[in-house]
Amino acid sequence: MNGVTGRMGYRQHLTRSILEIREQGGVLLPDGTRLQVEPVLVGRDEGRLREIARRHQVQRWSTDLAQVLKDPSVDVYFDAQVTAQRPAALRSAIEAGKHVFVEKPVAPTLEQAAALAALARDSGLVAGVVHDKLYLPGLIKLRRLIDEGFFGRILSLRGEFGYWVFEGDVQEAQRPSWNYRSEDGGGVTVDMYCHWSYVLENLLGPVRAVTARTATHIPVRWDEQGREYRATADDAVYGIFEIDGGVIAQINSSWAVRVHRDELVEFQVDGTHGSAVAGLRGCVAQHRSHTPRPVWNPDLPVTEPFRDQWLDVPANAELDNGFKLQWEEFLRDVAAGRPHRHDLVSAARGVQLAELALRSSAEGRRMQVPEGVL
Repeated sequence: MNGVTGRMGYRQHLTRSILEIREQGGVLLPDGTRLQVEPVLVGRDEGRLREIARRHQVQRWSTDLAQVLKDPSVDVYFDAQVTAQRPAALRSAIEAGKHVFVEKPVAPTLEQAAALAALARDSGLVAGVVHDKLYLPGLIKLRRLIDEGFFGRILSLRGEFGYWVFEGDVQEAQRPSWNYRSEDGGGVTVDMYCHWSYVLENLLGPVRAVTARTATHIPVRWDEQGREYRATADDAVYGIFEIDGGVIAQINSSWAVRVHRDELVEFQVDGTHGSAVAGLRGCVAQHRSHTPRPVWNPDLPVTEPFRDQWLDVPANAELDNGFKLQWEEFLRDVAAGRPHRHDLVSAARGVQLAELALRSSAEGRRMQVPEGVL
């Protein structure tokens, strides 16, 4: 596991996923046996690795990735490093015969992402990219509504994502400073469009065109050492996506917005027969037979309780942490020797969508997604 000293690698992948899988006795396989896991921590900061290993009773850690990849007892390589360092590490892992599971973006450029996808395909190894949003309780409920035909013909999706990331001068920023430097692979478009690509694709269908406008709303920030720096990457992007079947999606992504919604991300899907709003955990729906008839009248105060007119969509099952659920699915695929459904080709499509969105903003035009490239 490379990159567990970072927030996401440590909290979601190590402690909430792999260590919990280890604690529960491994991953339950279809034949009733269990596949146990034991992490090997890899990174550059020896002190932090040693402390994490001590805290969680992890026996093995190393600052030498090449040496770990030579170890025949290591079956899977996981990467949660900064994006720029991923391609070389992933290539080394695949060439060493390791199955790979990786955070996104899988690479800084489409060319690199496509090359990694081809290498993984030709290797015959199991390769997967993190698609954590699909395993969130809110989106699982939304997917169920789609599968049951609740919406009728789907018309549109509207998404709102983001929160205020402090500049770092008075209050410490919640995100690392490299996120705001394009030269270090930062930017909300690069970060989030890899998510929106697979969310839209798996909920509604392939994205065929994108029109986007990026912005750097906060031009000056302060880094982890309190030093002022110029933000060279976008901290907000406003996008329109055209999807098969005439569905239009709009998603705003921003680290310069204050939250006035129930969750940090929400998606509203509207269809001819009904609508639903899904967040990280919750999902509410309104069927056409229960849709009220609002009347525009700016002369009177609003008295209709619009939020109360929606019904909660039940989970009907106990839903575990989304990262852990995908880890278990990936490890079952490794045990069975079958491809993981969220592979590096899917990861490359996310990088492609981000590149097209950045071009759309820079050139001020709608960009079609080329067919047959991936």
